[in-house]
Amino acid sequence: MERIQNINVSRIQWCCQDHGITVDDLADQIKVRRDQFQRVMASGSGLTFRQLQGLANHFNRGVLFFVEAGPFDERRLRSPQFRTLQNQTPDLSPALKAFIERVEAHRDLYLSLREDLDPDEGPRFAPPKLPDHDWTQAAAIAREWLGLGETNAFAHYREAVEANGVLVFVSTGYPGAWRIPANSSVAGFSLYDSTCPVIVVRRQVYETRQSFTLMHELGHILLHQSSFIDDEEDLHSRVGRERAANAFAGRLLVPDAFLERIPDAGRPSDVALYDDWLRPFRREWGVSTEVILRRLLEAGRLGPTLYRAYRMWWEKQATLKQAGGGGRYRAREPLRLFGEGFVRTILDALHAQHISLNKASKYLDNIRIADVHRLEADVKGV
Repeated sequence: MERIQNINVSRIQWCCQDHGITVDDLADQIKVRRDQFQRVMASGSGLTFRQLQGLANHFNRGVLFFVEAGPFDERRLRSPQFRTLQNQTPDLSPALKAFIERVEAHRDLYLSLREDLDPDEGPRFAPPKLPDHDWTQAAAIAREWLGLGETNAFAHYREAVEANGVLVFVSTGYPGAWRIPANSSVAGFSLYDSTCPVIVVRRQVYETRQSFTLMHELGHILLHQSSFIDDEEDLHSRVGRERAANAFAGRLLVPDAFLERIPDAGRPSDVALYDDWLRPFRREWGVSTEVILRRLLEAGRLGPTLYRAYRMWWEKQATLKQAGGGGRYRAREPLRLFGEGFVRTILDALHAQHISLNKASKYLDNIRIADVHRLEADVKGV
């Protein structure tokens, strides 16, 4: 069996370091004998193509990455946005790093196909100028920029953000390439780009909780013009830029005028009944009870003890449920995952013969060919 020569072992060593594993660990994981793999690392040759392909797949790289000659520059592989997230969270797991790189690759694909189809078509990112420290005014300007009315749901918020040139991806609830690792606390992240920013929202059991994550990340993009990665704790932070993004998101989703409609006299004494008390407002505004309570807390209409008591109660309920689904509606999953704008671009490129049907399937989370056709019919009806 023919063996590959001129393997760039320095790149293998870098990948091992990046993933926090040893060369022997790698050999075990790709099912190559340790003594054989040590000889490969010493000589730069000796793997079969299948073994090298397995190694490349393990690190989410192409085979050519490991046979190209010359020194490796991490700055060429990873964008400034990626490095910003890594600086914020140095202990990013290998799976999460791969997820972020996958998001960036899909953003680059989207822009490339848009350029091939018609560079003048599609939404353009032209953000409004927001005041630095007046979050109420900043939220009001952003609501007008987004064209929001009084009745919304997560789908409406997402559509409004995407219509203004920001890609929004929502992770899947089932295992696969587009699921944020189950052991990760990441709730969402934003990749700032002056041409086409990307927001990633972790799928939740309740979509109303996704609304706050979406607007928190939009706050980072509009207020800070930088990339951020956030866990659940950041979405409650009262410090620095996280505080600003939280205040912006809360005021955008629940402006002061909305709060005036909530009667304090109707508030139950038991925090377990708060969901029922605020149900009409939650449904109309597309937000969670917690977001409304936080705004009431900021307005001085709810004490911090009651706010914390509700959060403790809700967290106990949340542990009983997990976000999942998607398998029963596989053909429509790319719409939920990538958004209508991305999906339409892939399908338009397919019809224009810029990409093959197989590539369209690959770009749309590897759905079946038959599901690509079902998705086309669904998109036509959107």
